[in-house]
Amino acid sequence: MNNQKNLIHRLSIIEGQIRGIKKMIEEDQECKSIVTQISAAKSAMENTLALILTEHLEKCLKEQISDGSNVDSAIKETVEMLTKSL
Repeated sequence: MNNQKNLIHRLSIIEGQIRGIKKMIEEDQECKSIVTQISAAKSAMENTLALILTEHLEKCLKEQISDGSNVDSAIKETVEMLTKSL
């Protein structure tokens, strides 16, 4: 992955967010703050997912289509990935 360092960095931040949310719950902090942090973590995950899907489309799918190797299968796999991400 070209963006591997970027993705690892993003996931490390998300991991920290999740640990922070767990701590907030353990400390019985107010629900509004917890929900705000969960929303931020969810958004970070969605943005990371978008980067990974974009890379798949730009790299993997493009390669499979350009070399003509089982285009239908490549498209089916991509649609399945997109469907799971919804």
